[in-house]
Amino acid sequence: MKQFLLLFVLFFSFSQGQSQENLPTDYLSKEFHQGRRGAFRNLMPANSIAVIFSYPERVFSKDINYNYHQNPDMYYLTGYKEPDAVLLLFKEPQGSEKYTEVIFVREKNAGKETWTGRRLGIEGAKTKLGFTTAYNGKDFKDFKLDFKKFDSIIYDKIPTDISGGNNIDNLHALIQIFKAKAEIIQENESSVNLFTNITNSLREIKTPEELELMRKSVKLSCIAHNEVMKAVGPDMSENEADGIHAYIHRHYGAEGEGYPPIVGAGANGCILHYGENNAAKIDNQLLLMDVGSEYHGYSADVTRTVPANGKFTEEQKAIYQLVYEAQEEVFKICKTGTPFQDLNKKAKEIITAGLIKLGIITDPNDVRIYYPHSCSHFLGLDVHDKGNYTGILKENMIFTVEPGIYIPANSKCDKKWWNIGVRIEDDILITKDSYENLSADSPRKWQDVEALAKQKSTFNEMKFPKI
Repeated sequence: MKQFLLLFVLFFSFSQGQSQENLPTDYLSKEFHQGRRGAFRNLMPANSIAVIFSYPERVFSKDINYNYHQNPDMYYLTGYKEPDAVLLLFKEPQGSEKYTEVIFVREKNAGKETWTGRRLGIEGAKTKLGFTTAYNGKDFKDFKLDFKKFDSIIYDKIPTDISGGNNIDNLHALIQIFKAKAEIIQENESSVNLFTNITNSLREIKTPEELELMRKSVKLSCIAHNEVMKAVGPDMSENEADGIHAYIHRHYGAEGEGYPPIVGAGANGCILHYGENNAAKIDNQLLLMDVGSEYHGYSADVTRTVPANGKFTEEQKAIYQLVYEAQEEVFKICKTGTPFQDLNKKAKEIITAGLIKLGIITDPNDVRIYYPHSCSHFLGLDVHDKGNYTGILKENMIFTVEPGIYIPANSKCDKKWWNIGVRIEDDILITKDSYENLSADSPRKWQDVEALAKQKSTFNEMKFPKI
């Protein structure tokens, strides 16, 4: 019996130590992340250390957590997808080993991995992520490092709303140990700003590897939008339209969505970040769908607005065309050297003139009532990605162009315009001499939207039992 138990334990431990097989083959490589750490290090000032923490886990319900999402900066620099970790980067080589980076990760634990999934551990951090120097999180406390010797300690904003417990290797413990070692009583604004400036400058310019993933994320998001345009009808619910997007995203290998989907019909489409998606019927209204996949960490952000019955009313068409024209004019200035803030200035200019012409406003300052947001934001590992929003457009930047007009009921205009909400959003890559619309596969012209809406979808043929 003892021999049997020994064999069982050995087999169990061995099986738990194996890497998951049959995974996608297009994840970012360890060489990519190594290169990003090198690029970060190049921007660090002399005699400095950078400290990057993983994101905390968050409670979904009672003892159930949300699916974990890594700190994008940690993922960008390491490829590590687990919580309770800290990365140290050094400008100059340290110690007799001359290391320039150290990562502390969650310890391998066969019992816990049975419940919550595989862990890379130290060996995985070395073989899978390319680190030479890696430790378990519990080793951070006794790791010999004098923070006082550095002229600059670089770190991002430190989360303060995470629980501690008695663990010595969870995120709360790692943060407290860092604060004690570095003698940090409150955040140093200059340290946080320096971190932000470095990550902004790196992440706003996409590498070839990132561009490949972004293209896939946007491409499959367009396929989803097109399929919903074909499938939509007055009797469809917002939730069902949302579900078609989700199914297609996962069919093509996306892990999920890059943000909570916005699928709003009529008045709901006039709520900028509407998230309930629970109207039982879309009826003969416009359906605004702001939905983008997250593919291996990289988020698309595509919005299309479609009439549920397949045909725009004259009022809907007028608003839609104005948004389309604003977008077209912004595209004309999407080139290297254009100040980023000029994108919204151009969109606002076109929408203001159009709303005055339609008689919806008379005072140009009132444009903000119906166009309350900005036109563009960077796109990448975050849907509102890092970048220099006061700078100029550069080659290999990706950002959105998303003008919109929203006229809720009881607005101070003719009621024929009420409950019309239109946004058209595309994902733009700046090239050497011009731009590329990554989301061009999904139609934008009102004539093309109507034509696609007349087509049938395979989802129209699906029959389910009544409940």
